[in-house]
Amino acid sequence: MDHGAWQADRFEEHRPRLRAVAYRMLGSVSEADDAVQEAWLRLDRTDADAIENMAAWLTTVVGRVCLNMLRSRATRREDPLESRTPDPIVSGEDGLHPEQQALLADSLGLALLVVLESLAPAERLAFVLHDMFAVPFDEIAPLIGKTPAATRQLASRARRRVRGRAPAPDPDLGLQRQVVSAFFAAARDGDFEALVSVLDPDVVLRSDGGVTRARHTLVFNGARTVASQAITFGSLSPFARPALINGTAGVMVVMDGRRLSMMAFTVVGGRIVAIDVLADPERLKELDLSALDL
Repeated sequence: MDHGAWQADRFEEHRPRLRAVAYRMLGSVSEADDAVQEAWLRLDRTDADAIENMAAWLTTVVGRVCLNMLRSRATRREDPLESRTPDPIVSGEDGLHPEQQALLADSLGLALLVVLESLAPAERLAFVLHDMFAVPFDEIAPLIGKTPAATRQLASRARRRVRGRAPAPDPDLGLQRQVVSAFFAAARDGDFEALVSVLDPDVVLRSDGGVTRARHTLVFNGARTVASQAITFGSLSPFARPALINGTAGVMVVMDGRRLSMMAFTVVGGRIVAIDVLADPERLKELDLSALDL
């Protein structure tokens, strides 16, 4: 095997982890792939024999690339960060396929990605690399131009925000599905009190309508407010198709072959604490729904 092929094989061994890092950093599958490709180009221009720890080197390279992409995104974005729904990973209720499993190796619900979107780029890098991939602070610090102690503080601040706004969902998928089914049954029947009963008092509903459906880009807080909104789209309940969204209970709303929305639910303690909705027609078209029976 020539040196180039050997180097490419080594890179491919690390690709699943690098994609997982980049997806958590960027919340975009296509941008994550771009970041991983950039890491390969940098490796191809480097003497791999001089790299002592290939996994660590590639992880920090991808982190640096993603950090630059986030900073560039922040300078040109006009919409509020909390209104953007990251790219969802949609699968059938029978589970994730191997590539999706690699991308979602840990519990990475969509609500967590939404909260990560609200972090400053350096905070997000420190939290993702340290808390999710166990990269030491002294390796992260040079990427953001701070001391290890300051980097630790950034990660700590991000951790508090994540825990407060994106609690870990109930691990029982069956229970999650029961709660989501009860939600849609109550919405279909127009049963306001039944809706309130399955919602956490501090539930948040976030909807991303994109450019073409900007009026659907909204954030609602509180059980009674969210229940009022759910009543208004109760007529769509018959068109909700069960799915796993980033490994947790959700639905795709499809009517006459037209994709109307994706809804991801975060269920904690038997109640819904977050509903994240993607209603952007352009992004809905891009979703791979081959695993669903539509």
